[in-house]
Amino acid sequence: MLENLNAILWATVTALIIMSGFYFSQKLNFPQFNFKKIFKSLKRTNHHGISPLKTLFLTLAGRIGVGSIAGVALAIYIGGPGTIFWMWVIALISGVLAYIETMLGIKYKKNNQIESLGGPSYYIKNGLKKKYLAIIYSLIIIIAYLLGFIPIQTNTIVKSMDMLTRTNHIIIGLIIAFLSFIVISGGIKKISNVTDKLVPFMTLLYIGMALFVIITQIDKFPTVITAIITEAFQLKPFFSGFIVTMLIGVQRGIFSNESGLGLGAVAASASNSTNGVQSGYIQVLGVYITTILICSATAFMILIFDYQNIIIDNPNGIELTSLAFSHHFGSLGNLLLVICIFLFSFSTILTGYYYCEASLKFLTKKITPTIIKILTPLSAFLGTISSPSLIWQIVDILVAFLALINIYALFKLKRQIVHYHQKYDRI
Repeated sequence: MLENLNAILWATVTALIIMSGFYFSQKLNFPQFNFKKIFKSLKRTNHHGISPLKTLFLTLAGRIGVGSIAGVALAIYIGGPGTIFWMWVIALISGVLAYIETMLGIKYKKNNQIESLGGPSYYIKNGLKKKYLAIIYSLIIIIAYLLGFIPIQTNTIVKSMDMLTRTNHIIIGLIIAFLSFIVISGGIKKISNVTDKLVPFMTLLYIGMALFVIITQIDKFPTVITAIITEAFQLKPFFSGFIVTMLIGVQRGIFSNESGLGLGAVAASASNSTNGVQSGYIQVLGVYITTILICSATAFMILIFDYQNIIIDNPNGIELTSLAFSHHFGSLGNLLLVICIFLFSFSTILTGYYYCEASLKFLTKKITPTIIKILTPLSAFLGTISSPSLIWQIVDILVAFLALINIYALFKLKRQIVHYHQKYDRI
């Protein structure tokens, strides 16, 4: 039942993201490819409050989670190397969606003396004038993170640690829950200060490891690239080959970079920026870093490794990555993987908490955000003792609903988007 619903939803989401990506790219003259303005935007920050650059690291913390490691591995295991090609394609197409949803997030964000709040819930309510749809969107974010995104992070941590040595999942869950509570209790500024330092370190570490593998086995790299491209267009049989490969690639691409979901706009709206165009260009860079660099790094390390004959029961995706790391880095492989998984997952938990808190504040002022501070560590703990296949199914379905609501809003607000872009795109 869940699998059939998942397939129908993602076929619809894939079509909508591709259509909306091409539509807004043409309308706005392909801003996701204007690399001069993208990098120029990084320099235009001020020193008061949370800078747009810090919100980039905050959104990267949410994007570069286990989807970039376990999710990519799972995509390759199910759909083959061709899924990576479609991840790249969806990143290039959907980058414009990260740009426009951030613009709208900045335009409609709510400012007060303490904090700034924004995202799809605000531009759906105040721009689209559909309050109840905005409420549904906020509720889905809270449910998706507490029941899906956050548990899958800790589930993957314990799975990776089991590859290193047999661990007590309950103890690991309690440690992660405690660490996450310590950070999130300090609020958005404490979270952004942690992700500001954590994200650059873990990104450089992971890309450096991938470069080491590519350079030391450069003779295999051309074969990997050929497999990615040729298997992306494997047309026989059509429905069990090409369509499945494309859908899995698109699905994992969206899951990793989150463009089209509107989540990046939630974090971007927390910044001190009043320039939606500048913030939008910065978020495009986040999409590329996540998919083109991090997801590709995972793919290359797996595809250079001979994975085809491996059979895994109830796969999380991390099992395949673990075998690849052991092959490339020997006895240090699993230790390096555990470190990367922990950094990626922990940073996603922190961002997930903020998305839930911001959504709760949109929904009501009567319930204190303290409830989210309690539920987030609890969710992290429960993920260590849950079934990964069930969690992935829940996540995929909820992410699809977020995409459907957000893309609908973007299309309805298309005139405002074009007007705002033309007025402020003078970076």
